[in-house]
Amino acid sequence: MASIRHLAAAALVAIAVPLAAQQDVPMNGNTPRAPQGIKIPPLPDAPVRFETGEGQTIRVSVYARGFNNPWSMAWVSDDTMLVAERGGAIKIVRNGVVDPQPVPGAPRAMGAGLSGTDLALHPDFERNHFIYISYTKPIDAPPGGRAAGPAGGRAAGAGAGAAAPAAAAPPAAAAAAPPAAGAAGQGAAGRGAGGQGAGAGAGRGGGGRGAAQPSTLAVARAVWNGKGFTDLKDIFVGEGSSGGPIVFGGDGMLYVAHGGGDTQSLKTLGGKILRLTDEGKVPPDNPFVGRADARPEIFTQGHRTFLRMAKHPITGQIWQIENGPNGGDEVNILVPGGNYGWPLISLGRTYGGPWQGPFSKEGIRDPVIYWMPAIAVSSITFYTGDKLPKWKGDVFVSGMRYGEIPGTGRLDRILINRNYEELRRETLLGDLHRRIRDVKQGRDGLLYVATDDPQDAAILKIEPAE
Repeated sequence: MASIRHLAAAALVAIAVPLAAQQDVPMNGNTPRAPQGIKIPPLPDAPVRFETGEGQTIRVSVYARGFNNPWSMAWVSDDTMLVAERGGAIKIVRNGVVDPQPVPGAPRAMGAGLSGTDLALHPDFERNHFIYISYTKPIDAPPGGRAAGPAGGRAAGAGAGAAAPAAAAPPAAAAAAPPAAGAAGQGAAGRGAGGQGAGAGAGRGGGGRGAAQPSTLAVARAVWNGKGFTDLKDIFVGEGSSGGPIVFGGDGMLYVAHGGGDTQSLKTLGGKILRLTDEGKVPPDNPFVGRADARPEIFTQGHRTFLRMAKHPITGQIWQIENGPNGGDEVNILVPGGNYGWPLISLGRTYGGPWQGPFSKEGIRDPVIYWMPAIAVSSITFYTGDKLPKWKGDVFVSGMRYGEIPGTGRLDRILINRNYEELRRETLLGDLHRRIRDVKQGRDGLLYVATDDPQDAAILKIEPAE
């Protein structure tokens, strides 16, 4: 018996040694404190050549500098792009030269919480010159602190010239609504991902110093005249939250990501992707039209954070990326009425370490691509050009940092088959250590990426090396 006790004691000692050797991780609440990260070197002055896995040798160079947190790029002509910054300023870049003055006529916007400013061209842009701007709209507060402004998700109301949607919207509830799964916004902030999920600051201006400026998601439409915007009007004003991604689908409808709120309740817009006409109205064929227990604007539900969306060049379907918590970043293909699971399921861990929940559940749509560890996904595009032929048809997803380590931003290239199943992926631009905020294909058939590092934000150009 004594020998058995001795063996048991020895086993406990053997177990205790590695446990005692495990260091305590400093925490801020339930979230580990961010590490120092990798020192970010300056961007090189000369173009950099990279060999890649498919034999597509590329040259990467700085195309433009002079931005404050660039968020979204859109080409309005062969030689001119617009770059929207996080705080709402929009700048013109002509042949790589940045006009330091913001474009006149843009909406009055603000940087709130984890929000950004997104741009989308109307499908018939070459004829009507319509540009759509998703932004964080400040709600002016008069003396006494009561906000005066939009009261609920709807097409823009009096004075905006847009018709109301098919069903009346309930009063705004964003300020009182609980954040999705509590820590969702905390997690996105912890990763620097820049999503506008259900964080505590969403819809209230974010920040943490003094009284926050009330704000809400809004989508404006303007006419581009070659030098600035005219005829600006809000076509949709949300229920709090902050500026999120927008995109036109192959059906000509405008898809709008609305953060905040209860992601699983069809009675609120938070945590949903909405489907609207180009006038901000509700299409009659939306999946929940006619249901008393659901908002007619809703197209999909169960989303944690919204980073960017892209139209598939063949099917016209919307592909959407979102951050998981600690891991579990996703690419989803949106289907009418689809539920994408948050916070009921997740492929990631909570920030404290345990798994968020089950990986799958009946009736929940699974992602087509995911990351564990996370890369803090930030943008998605499909390459359809001829300048980089070995990448034609591939999916490109940008990331802000890998595995929670600052200074590890990257661009992932994903090869998919005809069934949209992943075959292989390759990491690009990792040696630059940049936070990559946006990736788009230019009209010249080249790829452009926006980096938003505070000291040296730039647009980079990716072209064939030979």
